[in-house]
Amino acid sequence: MTVPNRAAGKPVDSASLVNVPQLVTAYFASKPDPSDPAQRVAFGTSGHRGTSLKNSFNENHILATTQAICDHRRETGLTGPLFVGIDTHALAEPAVVSAMEVFAANGVDIMIDERGGYTPTPVISHAILSYNKGRTSGLADGVVITPSHNPPEDGGYKYNPPHGGPADTDVTTKVEKAANAYMEAGMKGVARMPYERARKAPSTHLHDYIAPYVADLGNAVDMALIKSSGVKIGIDPLGGAAVHYWAPLIERYGIDATIVNNAVDPTFRFMTADWDGKIRMDCSSPFAMASLIAMRDRFDVAFANDTDADRHGIVTRTGGLMNPNHFLAAAIAYLFEHRPQWSSEAAIGKTIVSSSIIDRVAGKLNRKLVETPVGFKWFVEGLGSGAFGFAGEESAGASFLKRDGSVWTTDKDGMVMGLLAAEILGRTGRDPSQLFATLTAELGVPYYERIDVPATPKQKSALKALGPEQLDMCQLAGEPVSAIRTRAPGNDQSFGGIKVESEAGWFAARPSGTEDVYKIYAESFKGPEHLAEVQQAAKDVVNTVIA
Repeated sequence: MTVPNRAAGKPVDSASLVNVPQLVTAYFASKPDPSDPAQRVAFGTSGHRGTSLKNSFNENHILATTQAICDHRRETGLTGPLFVGIDTHALAEPAVVSAMEVFAANGVDIMIDERGGYTPTPVISHAILSYNKGRTSGLADGVVITPSHNPPEDGGYKYNPPHGGPADTDVTTKVEKAANAYMEAGMKGVARMPYERARKAPSTHLHDYIAPYVADLGNAVDMALIKSSGVKIGIDPLGGAAVHYWAPLIERYGIDATIVNNAVDPTFRFMTADWDGKIRMDCSSPFAMASLIAMRDRFDVAFANDTDADRHGIVTRTGGLMNPNHFLAAAIAYLFEHRPQWSSEAAIGKTIVSSSIIDRVAGKLNRKLVETPVGFKWFVEGLGSGAFGFAGEESAGASFLKRDGSVWTTDKDGMVMGLLAAEILGRTGRDPSQLFATLTAELGVPYYERIDVPATPKQKSALKALGPEQLDMCQLAGEPVSAIRTRAPGNDQSFGGIKVESEAGWFAARPSGTEDVYKIYAESFKGPEHLAEVQQAAKDVVNTVIA
C-alpha cells in the first residue's frame, strides 16, 4: 500500500501553489522541441496533457493540434458546428485563445460559452448529441480544453467526434501525427488570425450551454422525486467547470441542495493535498476530498466532481467517501430495478480492471456484462445506441441512459452520477453506502486496491507485449487459476497488460503511460489478507517474466 505524504489531506501550503503568471508566460514564450518525445503532442486515453513549465503544453501544441482537427474535419466532411468547452485550469484560458485563432482562420463554426465561462465535458457531449439528433449531414463535434483532475500546472486538450464521446485511437493517432508534423515544419501550414478578429469572426458564435443541459437533466434523473423526498444535498464543484451549473439547477428543480464551495481559483488553494502532497482535484481520493468528507453529517448525501466534471465522488452520512467501484455497483443495482422503460436487452459496460462485484450484480440482475479495456471510448457506441444501459470505469467515471431509454451522454458525466445518489436515497430511503452493504451481504464483500510498482521503460514494454502463454500460473493465492487474459472478453481488444483470475480473486498488471511504474489492480472476496497474497503473487510473477 502506498504510504501517504505527511501533507496528505491537509490544507495546502501557500508556498507550494503554482505561479500562474509564470505558467502563462511559459505557455506563450517557450517553444517545444518536437525531436524530444516528452515535448511532442501525445494523445493518451483522455487527449493531450502536459504543462508549459516542461514544454509539454505550449501555444504551438494547441495551434498545431487545432489545425490537425480542422484538417480531420475537412477530410471527413464535417461541416456542422464545433462545440468548445474549457475548465478552470490556468492554461485553459490561453489555450482557448490559441484554438479560436486557428478555428476562425479555417472558417470552422465554433460555439463558445455566451457568459465567457466554463463548460464541463459531459455538457459538450450532450450538446453534440442534441444537435446531431435526427441529422445525417452537417454533423457537429467538439473539443474540451482540460487535463481533468490533474494538478493546477497542467493543461489538456481532447476531441469528441459526432458520436459525442472520446475520439477513438484511429482519430487521435491521425490528429497526433499531423500536429507533430506541423511542429516539425516550424508551424508552416497552420492557419491563424489575431484573437480580436477571431472573436468577431462570423464563424464564432456565443452559445447557452447551461439552460439546455439543466432542462434535460430531469429526463435522466428523477428530479421531482429528489425534491419531494426532501433529501438534503451537499455539492462541491472543487473549483471546476460545473461551478456555475448548480445554482440554475437548484433553482429550476427546487431541490434542497447547498453549494459548499463556489470559488474559482487557478491555484486551487482551497484544496487539501492528495496522497503525495500534490494538489489534484481527484474526487475519488479521500485526501483531496477531506473537506467535503468532514461535512458528511450536515447532509444526507454529498458529492463532488473533478475539474471538467466527468468524474464523481459520493459522500454519504453512513459511510463517508464511497470507493468508486462500490458506487458503480450500487448505481447499477438501483438503475436496472428502477428504469422500467429501459430495454430488457440493455447491457452493463465495465472496464477490465473494475471490481468483480459488478459482475456479481450483473448476474443477480440477469443482465449481459460487457468487459472492455480501460478508456471510456469503448462505451460510446453502446451508450449511443441504447445497447448499454449503464457504463462505468473504476476511476469514478460513468454515464447511463435517460429514463426513457434514449441516450443521455456518451462521455462520462459526474454531475448526473451525483444526482443519482440523491435519487437512490430519495426513492429507497437508503443511501448508496447502505444499498452497497445490502448487496455485499448477499454477493460477498470485495477488497480492492491499486498499487504502483517501479519499472524501467524496457520492463514496461515487456509487460505490454506479454502473452498468456508466457505466464506459467496454475494457482493464484491458493486457488486454481480460471483465466489468463491479455484481451478484454467483451470486445476481444488488447488492454495493454495481463489479467489473472480465480474464483475469489484476480489481478491485472498494466504499464503506466506517463510514469516509470506498472500498475497492479487486485481484488479478493476472501479478505484483506488474501488480497495481500494476490498482490504479492502478481508482483512475483510479473517481475519474473519482465526481468
